[in-house]
Amino acid sequence: MKNLPALAALSGLLLAGLAPAAHAQSALYQPRDIKRAYDKGTRAADGRPGPKYWQNRARYDITVQALPPARDIKGRETITYFNNSPDTLKSLVFRLIQNIHKPGAARDGNASPDYLTTGVQVDSFMVNGQARPFDSQRAGTVQAVALPRPLLPHDSVRLNVAWHFPISLESGREGMIDKTTFFLAYFYPRVAVYDDYNGWDRLPFVDSKEFYNDFNDYTLRVQAPANYLVWATGTLQNAKQVLQPTYAKRLEKSMTSEAVMHIATAADLAKKAITTQRPLNTWVWTARDISDVTLGLSDHYVWDAASVVVDPATKRRASVQAAFADSTADFHSSVKFSQNALSWFSRNWPGVPYPFPKMTVFQGFADMEYPMMVNDSPEKDLQFAQLVQDHEIAHTYFPFYMGINESRYAFMDEGWATTFELLIGRVENGEKAADEFYRKFRVTRWIHDPSTAEDLPVITPSSELRSGYGNNSYGKASLSYLALKDMLGDELFKKSLHAYMDRWHGKHPIPWDYFNSMSSASGQDLTWFFHNWFFTNGYIDLALTKADRTAQGTAITIQNVGGFAVPVDLRVTYADGSTETLHRSPELWRANQQQATIVLPPAKAVKLVAFDHGLYLDADPRNDQLAVQ
Repeated sequence: MKNLPALAALSGLLLAGLAPAAHAQSALYQPRDIKRAYDKGTRAADGRPGPKYWQNRARYDITVQALPPARDIKGRETITYFNNSPDTLKSLVFRLIQNIHKPGAARDGNASPDYLTTGVQVDSFMVNGQARPFDSQRAGTVQAVALPRPLLPHDSVRLNVAWHFPISLESGREGMIDKTTFFLAYFYPRVAVYDDYNGWDRLPFVDSKEFYNDFNDYTLRVQAPANYLVWATGTLQNAKQVLQPTYAKRLEKSMTSEAVMHIATAADLAKKAITTQRPLNTWVWTARDISDVTLGLSDHYVWDAASVVVDPATKRRASVQAAFADSTADFHSSVKFSQNALSWFSRNWPGVPYPFPKMTVFQGFADMEYPMMVNDSPEKDLQFAQLVQDHEIAHTYFPFYMGINESRYAFMDEGWATTFELLIGRVENGEKAADEFYRKFRVTRWIHDPSTAEDLPVITPSSELRSGYGNNSYGKASLSYLALKDMLGDELFKKSLHAYMDRWHGKHPIPWDYFNSMSSASGQDLTWFFHNWFFTNGYIDLALTKADRTAQGTAITIQNVGGFAVPVDLRVTYADGSTETLHRSPELWRANQQQATIVLPPAKAVKLVAFDHGLYLDADPRNDQLAVQ
């Protein structure tokens, strides 16, 4: 019974989920560490950062060297870490995510021999110029390091780290794509987040959950052999030094071109004269106020680029680029897909101008997002390829515009990316096709799986979930956002969403900041709605139970068996053969989340009523139709 505390915590969540709705409306459950943050004034009850809010940050100067086909990646960095907290830090916690590849590392899933490596070897570690021990053999994905003297509030410390690791031959998020194509993510030791509600983030990386990072400034130098092209997060500072004039001019022209430009074609690559012909070229990028950097390199990937206006008010453009094998058919459309996504997201949903200067899509295996970069798999279906790219680019806003703690609250970013994926998909492929895809991939698997784990409350920390993680983070969360959009209406929902995003841009929001911000910005107490969707064991199951003819009309009683406050579309067939569909938003369930009544006007005799569930698939369709006597 080693897991008694965890079981007790889970039991508390389950009991909270079964609490009467009327009681739950007074306040949302807050864990004790979250409550302390509000009590200390770092977070405010109206959803804003509190008057005492703070967050730490760092400045990274990184040099990394890759010499394919050799697998050894070497790096060195200077980190200047700023302690903006009111606390004295006696140690720092580092993240060495590449250690997920070490034999024996905790991970959610099996590891093939090609996945495994010896992990990160820290060759030297210095604090303010003083050499310090760093036990690479003991280090997992999280490693605490004692400081020679405590780091006082509002002081900084300079760290120098040199390291190396072998790139994995087979990996999901990063690694070797082929012998001369590498994608490097999470390749540098970094200081973990120290925040106002949890202190040091010590959750181990287990390869199923994602990430939590501070907003930092980066200078990234990538050393690669001649004839290797390199792409990375940030703005390339020295194109004229690493590219031959023809290609540097093409890249520069693409920054203002709507038309797709072929910066480097297969024919160009065959000539081996694209880059400066030094043994090693050093490519330099800078990125400010961003949560991570990543890079890809290859000696045979072609390079497309163009640009797109992302802020109509200022006419600001973003560069869109793609790096891929010329034989990969769908990637020849990648730049156009990026132009469409960045433009649409900037103008429609979320309707916030794309905040970065660039987006690069790199052909890999991960279907994974990074700041200013996407690592996507090739797809035979062009529509599906665009949908995947849309989803990953949508992550620009959640978690990169806002510093979401994905490892604990994945629904705060995956749910939004899933929602934006649907909304842009309706424009690209039509509502019918987009909705069908959403039902198939985001709803069906969950709604037809009655296992206990699938009905755990969405607020359950992602780090505590294995089964149920995907449905909580993607489909259920997305359905809640769409339900709230339906209830508030597009205008008020977008106004409230923008308020939340503005308040927490460049900061670290937690779920309660979202809940409180949406209530305050909308001018409505949405506590009942958030309790219903995030703190209960609900699912979707509506039942038509009875129809009563009255002087006011036909009263249709709906039982909410599953409990979730979903929109209701009632398809009515009249005695004369005519039909109509009546829509009710989730507001229908505000007063009573177990049962509701819809009264049909007495003008026409009603013969039959049935649900049209749309996206909100029903767990038990046997009671979805009712004949009216």
